[in-house]
Amino acid sequence: MNLVDVVKQDHLNPKAKEIPAFKTGDTVAVHAWIKEGNKKRIQVFQGTCIAIKKHGDVEGHFRVRKTSSGIGVERVFPFHSTNVEKVEVVQKGKSRRAKLYYLRDRSGKSARIAIDYDRKK
Repeated sequence: MNLVDVVKQDHLNPKAKEIPAFKTGDTVAVHAWIKEGNKKRIQVFQGTCIAIKKHGDVEGHFRVRKTSSGIGVERVFPFHSTNVEKVEVVQKGKSRRAKLYYLRDRSGKSARIAIDYDRKK
């Protein structure tokens, strides 16, 4: 084992194993810790997962997009971040692509993703 692998092992988050399996197109609710002044609280960020890179790896992350007051908001959550408390899959979506960056240019009905009833929870 080289030095890079040792450092990666030190930064693993034990809660990362509790993250459920999801794909791009799924609607997920991410419970993340945020700090306001000297207080910490959990805020739920619910939106569509538009990208996943290196699923489960130390350097891996997933990108969630939602529309808030007509403005698109994206957040990137690393899998091994200590700020991610838990991830819930709210709805499974049908997606034929690995990255759904085209949703950035769309709004309204054209930004919808079909529900995948065939995939099991």
